[in-house]
Amino acid sequence: MADTGILSRLPLGRLLARMPAWVRIVLSLASIVLGAVIVLRPTTALDILALLLGGGMVLTGVLEATGRVDEGERRWRGALSIGWIALGVFVLAWPGLTVRAVAVIAGILLLVNGAAGLGSAFLKGRGWDDRIADAAFGATGIIFGVLALAWPDITLLVVAVVFGASLIMRGIVDLWSALRRRRDEHRPPSKTAPRRRWGRTTVALLSVAVAVVAVVGTAPLREGSTVVDEFYAAPRTIPDQPGKLVRFEPFTREVPTGAVGWRILYTTTGQDGEIRVASGLVVVPDGGEPGERWPVIDWNHGTTGFAQHCAPSLQERPFWAGGMYVVKKVIAEGWAIVATDYIGLGTEGPHTYLFGESSAVASLDAVRAAREIQEANLSASTVVWGHSQGGGAALWTGALAREYAPDVWVRGVAAFAPAADPPALVDNVSNVTGGLIFASYAFAAFDEVYPDITYARYIRPGLQPVLRAMAERCLTDPAIALSVVAVVGTAIDPELFSTDPSYGPLGTHLRENIAPAWIGPPLFLGQGGSDSIVPQATQDAYVEDVCARGQRIDYRRYALYEHAEVMETYSPMVADAITWTRARFAGEPANAQCATTDVPR
Repeated sequence: MADTGILSRLPLGRLLARMPAWVRIVLSLASIVLGAVIVLRPTTALDILALLLGGGMVLTGVLEATGRVDEGERRWRGALSIGWIALGVFVLAWPGLTVRAVAVIAGILLLVNGAAGLGSAFLKGRGWDDRIADAAFGATGIIFGVLALAWPDITLLVVAVVFGASLIMRGIVDLWSALRRRRDEHRPPSKTAPRRRWGRTTVALLSVAVAVVAVVGTAPLREGSTVVDEFYAAPRTIPDQPGKLVRFEPFTREVPTGAVGWRILYTTTGQDGEIRVASGLVVVPDGGEPGERWPVIDWNHGTTGFAQHCAPSLQERPFWAGGMYVVKKVIAEGWAIVATDYIGLGTEGPHTYLFGESSAVASLDAVRAAREIQEANLSASTVVWGHSQGGGAALWTGALAREYAPDVWVRGVAAFAPAADPPALVDNVSNVTGGLIFASYAFAAFDEVYPDITYARYIRPGLQPVLRAMAERCLTDPAIALSVVAVVGTAIDPELFSTDPSYGPLGTHLRENIAPAWIGPPLFLGQGGSDSIVPQATQDAYVEDVCARGQRIDYRRYALYEHAEVMETYSPMVADAITWTRARFAGEPANAQCATTDVPR
């Protein structure tokens, strides 16, 4: 005979067991609604999410305690319901709750509940419909539990989603059962429709299908995009001077026909002033006249990420990943490309994302080291190119070249949609497309380098786990889709910072990385008029400062072009930049004025 309540021999259990059917219907509806709220708002503030999860655990325990079970299940189902309630109260009451603690608690409870469901399927005296339903629900719980605990990052996001989904399914099943029981109480036994007995089973099998789809559908998101190999590990002894080649080897991935390439490991100067290693790529035209040396495009790539595996030279499409969509055009001009990964991408970090000086010296040292490859036949004549993050690095490279690397003859700098003003970008991060993703890279860098800049000091608690997880992904990682979901989920609480980033140490260090107003060599600056990441107004303000210093600059604004679109092969900026660069290599004089040109689409 089925017991009407696991805890029916206790005073509270007797009270729960005698509750009217409508109360259980209300509890079931509450489970569905609460689960939906958790699924739809998984990245809300941690304290609010803890209340939702803790409440959901308590509700699950109550539903377990008041459910009808067979005699053989009573003890362990009772212990399970007590566990749900106790841990739910613990989550609700613990003031120092952490993301990892919530993830572990919820994940383990899902596993235990799944195991209990599988166990109940083998009890004697049960119909096949109940056996199949219990086994299916048990399998779903185990799948969701493993999925929740197996995610390498944003564990709280995933746990919230799968736990919310389990609440929804539990509520649907309990609602189905309560309504069926209520109808059957007023129906003669002979009139009870047998098909209703399989309603719970149908829902259970559907839950398994949902869990399997979740595993299969998210499998690509759990895969990392690249793996750092032994080439990037520094040997025990390295040259004690920057700009020296440590090792190089042939490289063919995305190297166009009519060109040859190598990847390089070389020495440079770290943010701490110590000699460090960085990696990069060298691509030159194949062939050429005897003794011919190729002019160098010193390429500074756009944002690829903060984590070590985000180096462009590790990506499936290394030049495309960093914004160099026109590599074939550059090679066709008879120019070589030297492309640094910067410190911390590929090699040991941290990657100093948006740090102007360290990015510039890595760029200059890549050119110096690449010249040691005799087969490359590189000329001393160099024009610096860079896009976005790399555009800011290109500006710094031109400004520091004469002092830091006088042996690198920088004949001009071409900066495309450069991140010239980091404070302005950070201040506008909530309004920028994908702003939180870029902010995660920048804040991870500043947090790693400066002890007085911490997540706890500057970032709102609810966004700290999301921001940390974003920083572990590259823009080309399949799992970046989860970061986008997380960003969308924060729409209820859009403010990133708990402390104004323009004040204190963060503000100070951001201002230190504003690109110099005086570059020295002639400057070409291309900007998309519809850029949503580096707004034209921000670029205009920087150019105004540059012009005030008397810098030779050709500033061109391309109407209706977006941030990355200016680098596409069809963009008029590409043709303009190539023509301008060709003139620099030819030794033609640059415009001595501050010229601004608006180019219509």
